[in-house]
Amino acid sequence: MQNEEGQNMDLYIPRKCSATNRLITSKDHASVQINIGHLDASGHYTGQFTTFALCGFVRAQGDADSAVDRLWQKKKTELRQQ
Repeated sequence: MQNEEGQNMDLYIPRKCSATNRLITSKDHASVQINIGHLDASGHYTGQFTTFALCGFVRAQGDADSAVDRLWQKKKTELRQQ
């Protein structure tokens, strides 16, 4: 597919699992994408969010909960440094 400037653009950009860095294929119907909202000091939603994608393999192993917790703890420390 080409855009208005004539450059070739891909229609489909595959996602990667945030926990394992595996490609999430179009046939992986067990995969999920979760948006976690950011809160300010008083607990109000700021309008920003962080997106995590989990492949079906992680969910099938029962590691999704711990993976999201680990990813969010890492992201939370990165947000505090800004």
